[in-house]
Amino acid sequence: MHALLAALLFLTAPATQVPVSREGSVKRELLVGRVEIDAYVTSASGDPIPDLLAKDFRVEIDGRVVPVESAEWIPAERSEGAPSASPAPDADSTGEAAPPSGPRYPPGRLLVFFFQSDFQRARLTGLMRMVRQARLLVDDLLPTDRVAVVSYDSHLKLRSDFTDDKDALYGAIFEGIKAGPSAAFGESRFPSLADGWDDAAARRAYTPDRALALVSKSLARIPGAKTLLFFGWGLHIRQDPKQVADWQAALRGLAAARTSLFALDVTDADYHTLETTLEVAADLTGGTYEKTHVFPGLAVSRVARAISGRYVLVVVRPEGRGGFHSVSVALAGKKGRVNARPFFED
Repeated sequence: MHALLAALLFLTAPATQVPVSREGSVKRELLVGRVEIDAYVTSASGDPIPDLLAKDFRVEIDGRVVPVESAEWIPAERSEGAPSASPAPDADSTGEAAPPSGPRYPPGRLLVFFFQSDFQRARLTGLMRMVRQARLLVDDLLPTDRVAVVSYDSHLKLRSDFTDDKDALYGAIFEGIKAGPSAAFGESRFPSLADGWDDAAARRAYTPDRALALVSKSLARIPGAKTLLFFGWGLHIRQDPKQVADWQAALRGLAAARTSLFALDVTDADYHTLETTLEVAADLTGGTYEKTHVFPGLAVSRVARAISGRYVLVVVRPEGRGGFHSVSVALAGKKGRVNARPFFED
């Protein structure tokens, strides 16, 4: 709890604000004074609850209860908007590219597998264990799913762009725990992480927090919500100003990209000092934290079930100044757990 409060304080420190992207909204054009909130709602058994209405949610912004105008359930197999895999818009008669008619949506879920590799025994053992679990996740992908794989050791590396090619993903997952070079990419297709990839900045990413910020920057170019599965052992949430800046950039970037982080702690131990950093990252992005050293299959199953559907809530923003706002989402008169990002910026 103290770490969570400290992280919230970090967010209020002076920093360059990243505007929250509203492109990709289920409503397509979000009315002024409205806020979109992605929410994962699960039962005590960990299964998603798909039949809730707007009246079943209680949302507070800056401590004030606000009206929930709509609550749309987005199952895993469905695109958030009209899906499109078409290339860039065709040129018109003048030779100018025709403006797009609306956001281009992926066909379904976008999942990023982020591997924080390390060769310490307690971490490498867990990473090897989770390689198998990640492969099982790939086995169970839906036809509409697209997965990208990135890794971080001394710096950030792109192992696979978004794809539904399971054989390619198996190879990228194995490469993700190694310290070899990044994969080479040619012409990409929509959706693409490589299109917005800054390879020079990735080579300079000296903390996993900065790596997350760079990944989120590429994700923000693609409309709709995304899910990041973090197979790792800890972040660098510290009082050092540079590390705090990296942490802030990661949180703001993930918010702008509408990306929730689900942490799968690979450390082969009942407890370790860095696990709180993963818990905080999951809490502040609307994801969950799971230990994987005892029952890895159960941990991955809980995450897989949680991300099998989500709600997009549209709420009325209370009048007042722009900036950083706290958000609380709970169920009203229903039982269940809600995971949603506890802040937004405007």
